Amino acid sequence: MKKNHLNLIGLAYRARQCSAGEEIIIQDIKTKKAKLVLIAEDISASTKKKLTDKCDSYNIPYTEAGNRAELGNAIGKAERVAIAILDDGFAKKLQTLLL
Repeated sequence: MKKNHLNLIGLAYRARQCSAGEEIIIQDIKTKKAKLVLIAEDISASTKKKLTDKCDSYNIPYTEAGNRAELGNAIGKAERVAIAILDDGFAKKLQTLLL
């Protein structure tokens, strides 16, 4: 997998176009603010099910994008299990990079 997507996640974070934290992401999914949810590969099964079920319910795309350390490092924070992208442009570009 290419690591270019991590740079783009960092750019989206600095542009304030992403959110991190399970409860905030769920809130963004419910309000349709989230355009794409990036989930860590090493997330717990229950948390993954919670996020993917919520994404499926609200028709929000999601994908796995690195491990929790990589996701956290991309935004300059501690480990993160998921990140929601709030901008259509960033979401579309990330989807092309992660295919």
